[in-house]
Amino acid sequence: MSQLPIPSGYLACGWNAGIKDSTLDFGCIHSSRPADAAAVFTRNQFPGNPVIVGREHVSGGRLQTIVVNSKNSNVATGPAGLELARNMCRWTAGALNIDESLVLPSSTGVIGRMPPADRLETACKELPQKLTSPDFASFSQAIMTTDAFPKARGYELESGITVLGIAKGAGMIEPNMATMLSYIVSDATMDSADLSRLLRFCVNRSFNRISVDSDTSTSDTVVLLANGAAGRPPFRFPSSLESLWSEQSLETILGDPLPAPGEGVDRVERSNPWPDHIGEDELEFIRAVLRTCIYLSREIVRDGEGASRFFEVLIVGARSRESAYKFGRSLINSPLIKTAVHGADPNWGRFIMAIGKVFDESIKPDQIKIYAGDQLLFAGAGKEINPDLKKLKQHFQQPEVRIKVDLDMGTQFERFWASDLTADYVRLNADYTT
Repeated sequence: MSQLPIPSGYLACGWNAGIKDSTLDFGCIHSSRPADAAAVFTRNQFPGNPVIVGREHVSGGRLQTIVVNSKNSNVATGPAGLELARNMCRWTAGALNIDESLVLPSSTGVIGRMPPADRLETACKELPQKLTSPDFASFSQAIMTTDAFPKARGYELESGITVLGIAKGAGMIEPNMATMLSYIVSDATMDSADLSRLLRFCVNRSFNRISVDSDTSTSDTVVLLANGAAGRPPFRFPSSLESLWSEQSLETILGDPLPAPGEGVDRVERSNPWPDHIGEDELEFIRAVLRTCIYLSREIVRDGEGASRFFEVLIVGARSRESAYKFGRSLINSPLIKTAVHGADPNWGRFIMAIGKVFDESIKPDQIKIYAGDQLLFAGAGKEINPDLKKLKQHFQQPEVRIKVDLDMGTQFERFWASDLTADYVRLNADYTT
């Protein structure tokens, strides 16, 4: 974490405010100037009170400060909980001499328990003394709950822009956002409408493609800030970013390979053979934000509660992206597939079951192919193959298992990432509040 590049104009901190135990439980990110902002939140119909307030505040397209407590999530706590979320913003704004509408609150932890208001008030009022450096390392630890490790990724771009992402999350993870908080800060200059389109483009291809346990949390938040402190000209994007999403262009955007787990700093290659309607600086920034989102989402999966293996599912040959999404989601959320991955069992019956239960999409069972790594696992209904069972078993025993499903129905594709399901997951969550 000490090697992370820090965008200009940001301070951060994290410390123990005494919310539950002696671990870090309160953190803040503060920009020296109001930043253009975009955010996406949980789709759960029991949103946390900080999510309700955060939606209101980010609707203006500007934020300056993010304040977070862990251990208690302030969800389903009624009017008193909503007032506490608003007070977090008021206390923070008063301490930092900014408008309270520029503050975004977040809380994560046990549902239904109110964080202690007196300790949150004291913590908010201590922010001027705590915000003395860009200490994103302590911030990343302060927002953790059941996480085993902090998650961060930084990029220094040739355009002079820096991008930094911090995330937490390990359980209650499923596409359509998850029990995760992620904050991506940059010193780029962009208006909030462009930021919002970029963030949704990236989130839909990262955080909305992961699963640990198929449960959608009440507190999910992903925020993207651009404070303009690098002094570079503003970025402008085309009205639609969808043209960036083909299998060829995906590799162009991301580069190959993706950053390895645990690495904090990465360089984004500037080569821009495509597309001509986006400049090099813009493409470099898109690539950095997308790689940040994908890296952080994959790290959340690697840190899945009780997880011992990580697996990727690539759906190809789909009629549409929506169709590919349905099949991929069915596969990564299947407890039988998750336990097969955990047990290193190359049982293709579980995969065709998960494909077949997508009831609103037609398939051709005799044309579907399933691969594990580079090994053909299933060649279509009624077609016999002689797979190398030893190699298949060896692939399933790797820390990362790669599955490809070719539907042979079209040209669209989607990628997904998930963790296995273990006895440790059951044990951890059975004892979570006790």
